[in-house]
Amino acid sequence: MSSNKGKDVAEGSSRGAAMVPDQQNPPPLSRYESQKRRDWNTFGQYLRNQRPPVALSQCNANHVLEFLRYLDQFGKTKVHLQGCVFFGQPEPPGPCTCPLKQAWGSLDALIGRLRAAYEENGGLPETNPFASGAIRLYLREVRDSQAKARGIPYKKKKKKRNPMKANDESSSFHMQ
Repeated sequence: MSSNKGKDVAEGSSRGAAMVPDQQNPPPLSRYESQKRRDWNTFGQYLRNQRPPVALSQCNANHVLEFLRYLDQFGKTKVHLQGCVFFGQPEPPGPCTCPLKQAWGSLDALIGRLRAAYEENGGLPETNPFASGAIRLYLREVRDSQAKARGIPYKKKKKKRNPMKANDESSSFHMQ
């Protein structure tokens, strides 16, 4: 037993010990929260690296658009240009020199996380640069251009109607 006891302590085991909440270590963040924090820190670093540096309070939609365009250099999605022989083909048969960019879905998710992080870090919803119409327009243009380049039209998912709710509403209408 003594050989196990040392191992339990070393591994942080709570076997046999009273369960006392550890006030030094908060519960681990979810994957979403971790990504949101990482994205927020990356955006903050981007603003600090601007010449001259941009304070978060001075940040606007143009800074966010510049950040999104900056991220394209790290993208992994091939986006065929209008003049490319593979433009409009979902699965091109060969390589080409068209640029790699960030996928629309990645940018859309990123903006969602940054929009939430901005407000969680004290920003007002009315001044949230990530919620700007210019950002929504940019994302729509990226989505549409990437869909055309791949020859796959983007279709918005339709909301499913709840058949039970529809039946309830129609049956309650006839009851009098």
